[in-house]
Amino acid sequence: MKTQTVFIISLVLAIIIAVFAVINVNSVEVNYLFGTAEWPLILIVLGSVLIGAFIAGSINAVKIYGLRTELKKYKNRTPASESSGSKGFSRKKDKQSTGKNGS
Repeated sequence: MKTQTVFIISLVLAIIIAVFAVINVNSVEVNYLFGTAEWPLILIVLGSVLIGAFIAGSINAVKIYGLRTELKKYKNRTPASESSGSKGFSRKKDKQSTGKNGS
């Protein structure tokens, strides 16, 4: 369900951006640090959207990579390191202690 919602929202945003870009087809002057040039506004709008999507995707990819690395670190921990006083939650110790209490 979440994938369908994201797809529909993405499609609607893409249509809105495309309509906005097609409406603005006149040429505009673009000032660079080293000069100026005339470009169609449609290219400026679409280029800006693509650059923004690339930056957002890059930031998201770095975040996902960090989370995957952290997940691998937690999956590769051994039970011996958990019982030696690390901050992780040990289910084995918790189950053993509740069994001994006679609840």
